[in-house]
Amino acid sequence: MNSITPRVRFAPSPTGYLHIGGLRTALYNFLFAKNKNGKLILRIEDTDRKRFVEGAVENLNDTLNWAGITFDEGPDIGGESGPYLQSERLQIYKELVEKLVAEQKAYYCFCTPERLEQLREEQQKLKLPQAKYDKHCLSLSKSEIDEKLNSNIPFVIRLNVKPDQKVFFNDVIRETVEFDTNNIDDQVLLKSDGFPTYHLANVVDDHLMEITDVIRGEEWLSSTPKHVILYDYFGWDKPGFAHLPLLLNPDKSKLSKRQGDVAVEDYREKGYLKEALINFVALLGWNFGDDKEFYEMDELIEKFSLERVHKAGAVFNLEKLNWLNYEHLRKKPDAEVLKMLRTEISKSEFSSNIYSDEYLIKIIGAMKERVSFVKDYLTKSPYFFQAPESYEEQNLKKRWLEDSAELLNKLKERFEALVNPSKEDFEKALEEIAGQLNIIKGKFVHPLRIAVSGVGEGPGVYDILSVLGKEETISRINSALKKLS
Repeated sequence: MNSITPRVRFAPSPTGYLHIGGLRTALYNFLFAKNKNGKLILRIEDTDRKRFVEGAVENLNDTLNWAGITFDEGPDIGGESGPYLQSERLQIYKELVEKLVAEQKAYYCFCTPERLEQLREEQQKLKLPQAKYDKHCLSLSKSEIDEKLNSNIPFVIRLNVKPDQKVFFNDVIRETVEFDTNNIDDQVLLKSDGFPTYHLANVVDDHLMEITDVIRGEEWLSSTPKHVILYDYFGWDKPGFAHLPLLLNPDKSKLSKRQGDVAVEDYREKGYLKEALINFVALLGWNFGDDKEFYEMDELIEKFSLERVHKAGAVFNLEKLNWLNYEHLRKKPDAEVLKMLRTEISKSEFSSNIYSDEYLIKIIGAMKERVSFVKDYLTKSPYFFQAPESYEEQNLKKRWLEDSAELLNKLKERFEALVNPSKEDFEKALEEIAGQLNIIKGKFVHPLRIAVSGVGEGPGVYDILSVLGKEETISRINSALKKLS
């Protein structure tokens, strides 16, 4: 290639959501470019007008920005290789495909859909390994072609694949790959609506945008020999290729929406942190050669290489993603978690309540080791945001004993004497009362937890009391005594 700076691209089709596999492709291109001080280009492959979805381009940009994947060139950024929307490059494709036709490396095909369907059915009856076009229109004379063109008969332009040849290319992940041209179809390059197919536009744009390395999913591996043929027909240097392993469900089937979420937007909506999702996706087919699993983006950039990408399919393990989300959330500064927690509160049943930053920071400290998602602060400890209106029946039967009300009354009196009590002050007061009455601490602790939280699980009861404070603690004890006595 003319460029000495590594240049890679992410080229999604705007057909809806961003697939988790698409995020991995974008991420690996991003990591490759950043690791090598190269450039990452965003190109929108919007030539399939039947599958085009309004708003999909904006959604792609928003999702990629959220994930922290930035581009050096693209539709919204500009650059010297634009335009970056393929639908704005139609004249480029038309001129180049006509050059191939003139050199007999491609040809007009006027076959009707009915004939093509009949051909497929005949080949299926013969149990041929794959359906291929039979080059029927390759034998048309120039006068026949001109007559059909002048009569406005619909046509496509096909690649003229020469039989009985071998196509070789090197893949960073799969090493040398070989295909027999007898198994390669005369691929349509230009459709009847004047739009190019993926194969033509992909090769033309990669060349003109000086892409040095093509990093994409394994599903495109079988298309690569067609692209290699096109590079050779045009007389262009080929980029390097790297085909990433398939993403698999736990049962080793191809990752699909039938068995779970596959859209990045779904995981974002469910509250997964971008850092956790990026960390998880990076490990779907790559590791540094050790057992390390927790990565921040900077470290991924530093350590990433295509040579460490595996050939075998990568299993999508939701449990690992959940664990990574827990780890990334746990390591975030409290101030950052506070902002996210306020966002969750604004969407919750507690949105009308007012909580100080100091109070919420205390909740974060008490619950940090117990939550995997920011929303867990609300779902796992609602008692921090609203006094319990009911009490867990199972714990009442087990923990609320005949003398619990009497003991809580004594404990409440001791708490009332405290001044700005800390966690340790609450604990010391309870121990003193237990010691005076010669009663084990558990007879106080369990009903106290029920009174202030309504449930039997959560952080230590003294942590709960220190978050709630003296007045709220006493208020909740009084309320429990009225309801449960």
